[in-house]
Amino acid sequence: MITVINVLLVIDVIVMITLVLLQSGKSAGLSGAVSGGAEQLFGKQKARGIDLVLHRSTIVTGVLFFVLAFLAAYVLQ
Repeated sequence: MITVINVLLVIDVIVMITLVLLQSGKSAGLSGAVSGGAEQLFGKQKARGIDLVLHRSTIVTGVLFFVLAFLAAYVLQ
């Protein structure tokens, strides 16, 4: 059982890394990082098309990562 969970966890990590690397940069430099975070916090949506799919897929793989990690820790006990 733990082997199956570990294999799924490795596959999920590889997919998540790929999705993060495929996403386009949202801002440039330190000033862009501050304003980009504020825009995202206050709801300015610039994500369209494939960027939105990549963003949502990254969220799904992140949640799946945590579920599989907790499940692996639970099975090991």
